[in-house]
Amino acid sequence: MRDKIIKVILDSGEDFVSGEELSKQLGISRTAIWKHINILREEGYDIESVNKKGYRLISSPKDLLNPQNIYHNLRTEIIGKNIIHLECVDSTNDYLKKIGNGVQEGTVVISEEQTKGKGRLGRNWQSKSKEGIWMSIILKPEIIPYKAPFITLIAGAAIVKALNNLQVPAKVKWPNDIIINNKKVSGILTELSAEIERVNYVVVGIGMNVKNLDFDKELEEKATSLYKENYCISRVEVISQVLYEFEKLYKDYIENNYKEETLRICREYSAIINKDVYIIKGDEKELVKCIDISNEGNLIVRDGNNNVQEILSGEVSIRGVKGYV
Repeated sequence: MRDKIIKVILDSGEDFVSGEELSKQLGISRTAIWKHINILREEGYDIESVNKKGYRLISSPKDLLNPQNIYHNLRTEIIGKNIIHLECVDSTNDYLKKIGNGVQEGTVVISEEQTKGKGRLGRNWQSKSKEGIWMSIILKPEIIPYKAPFITLIAGAAIVKALNNLQVPAKVKWPNDIIINNKKVSGILTELSAEIERVNYVVVGIGMNVKNLDFDKELEEKATSLYKENYCISRVEVISQVLYEFEKLYKDYIENNYKEETLRICREYSAIINKDVYIIKGDEKELVKCIDISNEGNLIVRDGNNNVQEILSGEVSIRGVKGYV
């Protein structure tokens, strides 16, 4: 009910909305409206009330992941038009996979905390309460399954573009890590449900460290957060930007098979092109030089024997010669 109240007040802009009007629209008593308003104030909403005029919003908490806060500034047509906000969940990807067949494309699950957050290759992802952005998007593209992996590059391009729009000099480490100051700030986990010739759904999980200032010892040298790098940006603003950039690139790909803008962003903001890195697969480790990203989204490298090859993301990890990048 509070979501509905805040939506009406947000939509009214600078105009007052009377308690009577709220009562009629929402089908609850004016006393109940007053109680909900007080709870919203405790959550950080600055709501003015004037006798015989009603209520109007002076300011809203910029970092509260209330769906209405996100909807209000969202500029998308599909992505994020249905947001499920949770206080705690094991994994937003797993949650969305359980309900995937029953929700519309573009549904986003956002949780304040994950107890079993995960990254690629089964790695754990620290997802402490209210310290980051832990969200997943469900997609239902009408494409052949082999085309689905490119969506990971779309997500990476969207995140790095969104952060740079917000004056954060982020880069992308192919295929799914976002880097600031040579440390990982965000990661992407894409999971696919498909049959031989059709995709049932794709779940794109995005984890981003926002307010984290302390990391476990094994992560200190390779992980960072927006706040730790002195970028104090609200989570609502980041989410709105990411979903907007993602939808543009995703629609271009699905509707027009247009990949050029995604590839341009991934190349322009690459953290590894023209650098020597280690390609790691299992116990094998090979030093190569990154040359480019192919039109299919694969990494093009040159090995020590001057042979050029394309690397598929799959089970491969990449590490810098002197550190994470």
